[in-house]
Amino acid sequence: MTGAALLTAAAPARAAAADFPAGDEGYHTYAEVTAELQKAAANHPDLVALSSVGKSFEGRDLNVLKISDDVAADEGEPEVLFTCNQHAREHLTTEMCLHIVQRFTDGYATDPNVRAMVDGHVIWVIPNVNPDGSEYDISGTDYKYWRKNRKPVAGGDEIGADLNRNWGYKWGCCDGSSSRPASETYHGPAAFSEPETQAVSRFVDSRVVGGTQRIKAHIDFHTYSELVLWPFGHTKDDTGEGMTAEENARFRDVGQRMAGTNGYQAKQSSDLYVTDGDINDWMWGTHKILSYTFEMYPTGPFPGFYPPDEDIARETTRNDRAVDILVGEAR
Repeated sequence: MTGAALLTAAAPARAAAADFPAGDEGYHTYAEVTAELQKAAANHPDLVALSSVGKSFEGRDLNVLKISDDVAADEGEPEVLFTCNQHAREHLTTEMCLHIVQRFTDGYATDPNVRAMVDGHVIWVIPNVNPDGSEYDISGTDYKYWRKNRKPVAGGDEIGADLNRNWGYKWGCCDGSSSRPASETYHGPAAFSEPETQAVSRFVDSRVVGGTQRIKAHIDFHTYSELVLWPFGHTKDDTGEGMTAEENARFRDVGQRMAGTNGYQAKQSSDLYVTDGDINDWMWGTHKILSYTFEMYPTGPFPGFYPPDEDIARETTRNDRAVDILVGEAR
């Protein structure tokens, strides 16, 4: 499979978390996520192929699941990518990616809408972009509120870069990230300095086939604030270099339609605050992929990054219609 190595077993892991803190065991650890993906591949061999886009700093596979009506073939259909868990503490996003996997596999035989989407597209899902940080965040009896990855910063005692400030388009350009290693928005020593962003970007690059990018649409899930965000993050301008008025209007239209289904607020990313080196700017600025960030439940700091596991089903199914709209825009 182009850009991804076939995955035959769970990757060795350092400091693997046994489970989530008491009361939140309904969330999935990295090992449990991998087991769910393996089960999906085993239960739906004609629809699902499990592979890896690369390794995290600590050696965990960055699992990617391909869903297609003829998964072994390259049919040239438009492709959609869903990524989750760039930020370690945002565990609800991993559950969102797992829900997408479950819906587009288990639902294929019984849901005509799901069948039509799978028959007409290739769907890629990467549930854990930052598995090292996620495992570290739950490695004790209480959450650590950890955001970054776990790669040590050269020449100091700090650990980790903010993966969603490490992407190569307009990296570090516009006061939308930090050059201080202690900062939660530390962008790393260079664009794509982190193995996780290197691996995912190589995978996206690999989907350029015959000079055409096959991935047409993308959502990167985060928590929290209940927002639908689109590029650019690095500038307050709606249009300009890399964004025409027509392109901006399409981003706005699709974003508002998706937000109309889940009750989120839709806006350009920089209307929230300026970011640089983020995944949406890179996806659009480099590949012209229709790329959004969803900031999931809740709207505010309670329960913040750690909603109880009882909320998982409600808050993942809440995005079903929005996901459908995005898939429909992949053409």
